[in-house]
Amino acid sequence: ACGVHGYTHTMGKNDKDEPQVFGPPGVDASTNVFGVAHIYASFNDTFVHITDLSGRETIAKVTGGMKVKADRDESSPYAAMLAAQDVAVICKGRGINALHVKLRATGGSKTKTPGPGAQSALRALARA
Repeated sequence: ACGVHGYTHTMGKNDKDEPQVFGPPGVDASTNVFGVAHIYASFNDTFVHITDLSGRETIAKVTGGMKVKADRDESSPYAAMLAAQDVAVICKGRGINALHVKLRATGGSKTKTPGPGAQSALRALARA
């Protein structure tokens, strides 16, 4: 027993030897739990944003600018790849194991071509 409050400590040991999996309640690990990956690739930055299927609840959002220090590298394929890998780790931790991908460029009166990070972000999500 502990000298402070009288309880016995287990020091983080589980009673079961099963790995702890997070996710929606009542869903087993073999079921696909879908999210939506919104990839916005401009020529200045790349956003990788994961939401639930309705698009209302954000699960994870990482940008290229959060991954690199130099401003000119925010939209680079390398920064997009790092952002997508981070998002994939967060998704797996939250129990999401399948994604619908929506890719978007700047659009409107500006360019309709996705930026340089689009391809590598998509590839990194597919590999994770």
